[in-house]
Amino acid sequence: MRLAVLAGLLLAAPVNAEGWSLALHGGAGVIARDQFGPGEEAAIREALGKALETGAAILGAGGSALDAVEATVAALEASPHFNAGVGAALTLAGTAELDAAIMDGATRRAGAVTGVTTTRSPIALARKLMETGPHVFLAGPAADAFARRHGLPQVPNSHFITPERQRMLKELNAAGPSASFDATLRFGTVGAVARDRAGNLAAATSTGGLTGKAPGRVGDAPVIGAGTLAENGACAVSATGSGEIFIRARAAGQICDRLRFLGQPLQAAAEAAIADVGSLGGSGGVVALDAKGAIAFAMNSPGMYRAAATAAGRREIRIFAEE
Repeated sequence: MRLAVLAGLLLAAPVNAEGWSLALHGGAGVIARDQFGPGEEAAIREALGKALETGAAILGAGGSALDAVEATVAALEASPHFNAGVGAALTLAGTAELDAAIMDGATRRAGAVTGVTTTRSPIALARKLMETGPHVFLAGPAADAFARRHGLPQVPNSHFITPERQRMLKELNAAGPSASFDATLRFGTVGAVARDRAGNLAAATSTGGLTGKAPGRVGDAPVIGAGTLAENGACAVSATGSGEIFIRARAAGQICDRLRFLGQPLQAAAEAAIADVGSLGGSGGVVALDAKGAIAFAMNSPGMYRAAATAAGRREIRIFAEE
């Protein structure tokens, strides 16, 4: 049964040059209040808050949107509560294959990586690729080799694997061949969007993909225009959910196009894109931010780990759709 789009949070940030805005997500999916173990919900909210304050501190000190989204996503990668970096979902082979992308709205430079297995911070790798090029997108061993050449910290693949993700893969395998991958998406992609004091936008996304995915599978997170996009004068978007469907819907690009060419408000554009994802059988959500610093969340799932902060002093941390 198709789920209706559930509007998230809409924050109007100051339009003047001193205004900055930041929003993040830690994945969208089947998130219910009764599924958390003792203290788990509080720990997740705390992790979201720490990541939010990491990025907000950069923006509040006059730092760039690009630095803020990278640091915010790196903080989420380091937490085992989310499906990125440590705590990433596992492939059918029981390994972690990580994807990430980052985009600078001022220059429209971008960096994207997929199939990363040994680089500690995939989002740092995406940023390094964006800055040093000449390519936009690298995959698999070539991406990790690039990271090593540029001195980015390396770890064994086991660094990313947690007992909880191993348990989830075991349960999926026990369900038989009909359960080809985890469709519940309880733990999803992480991402952030930001506007800095100079009015520049940026977006970053990082993920371990789907539990039980085929080795080599690529979702929407590293695909510029699908799961990640930033363009000054339009919007910045990071998506989470059914990656194959978000690619087909061109979700992030669709939102920015709706603003630019149809003149739709940000929230309406985000909701329309998620409705399109739903019409194709997909679920998930987006966090989006427009040129003036307004923030919108939209989802068609029961929940999305999300948070937002602005120069005006707003601080929001939410999990369930009805919050």
